[in-house]
Amino acid sequence: MPLNVAVQMDPIADINIVGDSTFALMLSAQARGHALFHYGAEDLNYRDGRVWAKAHPVTVQRVDGDHYSFGEPVQLDLGDDADVVLMRQDPPFDLGYITATHLLERIAGKTLVVNDPAQVRNAPEKVFVLDYPQFMPPTLVTRSLDEARAFLAEHGAIVVKPLHGNGGKAIFKVESDGANLSALIEVFNMTWREPHMVQAFLPDVAKGDKRIVLIDGEIAGAINRLPGEGEIRSNLAVGGSAEKTVLTATEIEICRVLGPELKRRGLLFVGIDVIGGKWLTEINVTSPTGIVAIEKFDGTDVAGMIWDAIEAKVRG
Repeated sequence: MPLNVAVQMDPIADINIVGDSTFALMLSAQARGHALFHYGAEDLNYRDGRVWAKAHPVTVQRVDGDHYSFGEPVQLDLGDDADVVLMRQDPPFDLGYITATHLLERIAGKTLVVNDPAQVRNAPEKVFVLDYPQFMPPTLVTRSLDEARAFLAEHGAIVVKPLHGNGGKAIFKVESDGANLSALIEVFNMTWREPHMVQAFLPDVAKGDKRIVLIDGEIAGAINRLPGEGEIRSNLAVGGSAEKTVLTATEIEICRVLGPELKRRGLLFVGIDVIGGKWLTEINVTSPTGIVAIEKFDGTDVAGMIWDAIEAKVRG
């Protein structure tokens, strides 16, 4: 059954088609005969109980520099004219993002939104993970320099990062001597109003940071992301590299514990991050990535698996 699929994402002209998960999902949908429409979160409108967007019909192809073609824009009623909305714009998880979830929540019961917008709003990456402290490294959430200094004294080297950051941006390691900690907290407090995340530094990050993808609560595949030279960050967006991997018993247990809750919340496409085979650091629900690398190393059609799950939900 062909579906009308609205893709809420960042400008398609700017994506890297080699590894972009949203682009892979669009290619897979198109291959199944689904019609694609592209719009940005800033294009959402609400009036008289309707949520709509000025959207472009779009076709895609894996040709660098010529990877998409727009049709004439249409006023797409997301409740009546779309079967599926993919909410795939990147964080920051700011008021613009939160407002988009509130608007998309208005079409619940009419159109399947992946992931469920209310649950995305309630489960930002570095906050949702706090529900599973048994799997986390020692963690502090604070704006206080005194608390950060006490945590450093207890754990030695630490990592400081924005609570609502993404893609490995603004992650800093502070050595056990605490040099620049006060300046760093000062800059963080000037930049962000919310608290920040402080964690014990895990030397095992040098061996990689696994991205495990779950679809409707079930393991779909994984890759190990290795930091670039001179880096502690392994995110592919900041120069990390990927390699084939297998899951440890603890990682499988983490997925077993998380899976039912992800399914219950309508978080159909999720990517979790695990360091050292046992330390859960993030539960990515806003715009997870990694499916292209998984297919490259394992041959697993994760995009196809996601569409299988979506189509099953639309059929009811």
